[in-house]
Amino acid sequence: MIQHRSNPSLLRMEGVSKRFGATCALDNVDLELQKGEVHALLGENGAGKSTLVKILSGAVRPDSGTIFLEGYPFSPSSPLDSRKHGISMIYQELNLAPHLTVEENIMLGREMHRGGFIRQKEMRNKVRKVLELIRHTEISPNLQVKKLSVGARQVVEIARALVEEAKILVMDEPTSSLSQEDCEILFQIIKRLKTQGVSIIYISHFLEEVQKVADRHTVLRDGKKIHSGNTSEVSLEDLIQMMVGRKIVDMFPKIPHETGDVVLCLDGLKGKRMQAEVDLSLRHGEILGLAGLIGAGRTETLRTIFGLDAVEKGSLTVREIRTSKGAPWTRIRQGMGFLSEDRQNEGLASSLSTVDNLTLSNFSPYRSFGFLRLKKRRKAVGDYIKQVNIKVQDSNQPVFSLSGGNQQKVALARLLHQKADIFLLDEPTRGIDVVSKSQIYEWMGQLASNGKAIIFVSSYLPELLGICDKIAVFHRGRLVDMRLTCEWDAQSIMTAATLGRPG
Repeated sequence: MIQHRSNPSLLRMEGVSKRFGATCALDNVDLELQKGEVHALLGENGAGKSTLVKILSGAVRPDSGTIFLEGYPFSPSSPLDSRKHGISMIYQELNLAPHLTVEENIMLGREMHRGGFIRQKEMRNKVRKVLELIRHTEISPNLQVKKLSVGARQVVEIARALVEEAKILVMDEPTSSLSQEDCEILFQIIKRLKTQGVSIIYISHFLEEVQKVADRHTVLRDGKKIHSGNTSEVSLEDLIQMMVGRKIVDMFPKIPHETGDVVLCLDGLKGKRMQAEVDLSLRHGEILGLAGLIGAGRTETLRTIFGLDAVEKGSLTVREIRTSKGAPWTRIRQGMGFLSEDRQNEGLASSLSTVDNLTLSNFSPYRSFGFLRLKKRRKAVGDYIKQVNIKVQDSNQPVFSLSGGNQQKVALARLLHQKADIFLLDEPTRGIDVVSKSQIYEWMGQLASNGKAIIFVSSYLPELLGICDKIAVFHRGRLVDMRLTCEWDAQSIMTAATLGRPG
């Protein structure tokens, strides 16, 4: 075999192109990765980032182009082939087997055996070592993954990639479900891997962390390579402008709105998965942010409010109607809309069409004598697609084929369609690009200006401080402090979230 060059890069992708039907996902894209380098791959949802790394992983075959690994031509036939060559992937949408244990997931396809017998003790030691490396020894190897929070599952996904001892580690939105503390641990792991000569392709929409960890970057837009260079030589504003093709003036648009009467009140509410009772109130036209570490009780509180988890103690009052019971369909009739943090498993029926997903929670406008008026429904959905700016070929396009940002917009549009006026939003901007985030912030402000009430869970402090009227901080299941946003800063929020006392 002939080497590509005398002093090759660890990885070089040249002229890579890929089409899916009429859509050009990649158009003559180049990427170069050095040994021990963190290389950020940036772009909006749908820019081609995931397609490029799927080609590298062997999950997708390119239409044209060449890949060189350590100077030699490389054409992975499958993800297993890519893994054997030292390329390990952490995808944005978690790829775990929920019915298997943490240990079984980490070692799946990497089982250690001798003479036809599994070497259980050695496997367990290997799993414990990798959990120690990422400082999450509290996660039991024997626990089924389905019993873990989304954030803990993200940790297991990272552990599974690290157990490979890969030459190249591809991280697609690795911090999207992690707390700030876990993010810092991950950044330390990345530094350690760099010193060991491991190269990392890092995909993230959190550009501040890209500037923190990446040595170099490549920006894609509409399937084309726009720019490559040293990350230290460009500003955050420059990166955004290269990604979107224009300057974003205000990342957190301020839309004037006034708060009104209390529309939702929690009085000592405790659900079966909540650790403590919670008291809070929400007003018409108010955006209330919930901050805290992953597992602090924010998600559990929203699920109890919406009726997904049973109430054990206390009550909630919705528009002066006091209740301690209520299934999700009851809450929907009361005007509530819930957006799950787990978009793939709970937020969407990904195999169904956009029109089905958008209307699933409210068929009543299209029912007539037991039949659905499909033409009327399609027209109405078209209006919502325009309103929320969903990029879709037509309303019958399956949701799984949309980019992450557009999938999230479908889930949000469903809440608009069901005429909700109390919005329970759990990490609504997780894993989506800066433009889509800005559009969602603007959309939330417009809802508040129309008198809608919003509870907004986020682990990203800048957006909480940027768009919320009030922020409540959770610590180990307890709501420890709630104030007007102007009375908070990032440090005081983190103090309350980590120490459990006002910052």
